[in-house]
Amino acid sequence: MVGAGTKEIRISLNDGWFRVMYVAKFPEAVYVLHCFKKKTSTTSKQDKEITAARYKAVVQERSKK
Repeated sequence: MVGAGTKEIRISLNDGWFRVMYVAKFPEAVYVLHCFKKKTSTTSKQDKEITAARYKAVVQERSKK
């Protein structure tokens, strides 16, 4: 799991699969965490780690307010 409330948009085009990872559970904004082109049928560990790190950064930044 990347983070509570994280969703993904799946896009299939002629030149490949694409993913947009985002979180929309906060009232002030929709945060796009990561966008990438998939090369395999599974999401890579690196892409999951990037998304998780950005989710954590959003949560930390929001807690400062």
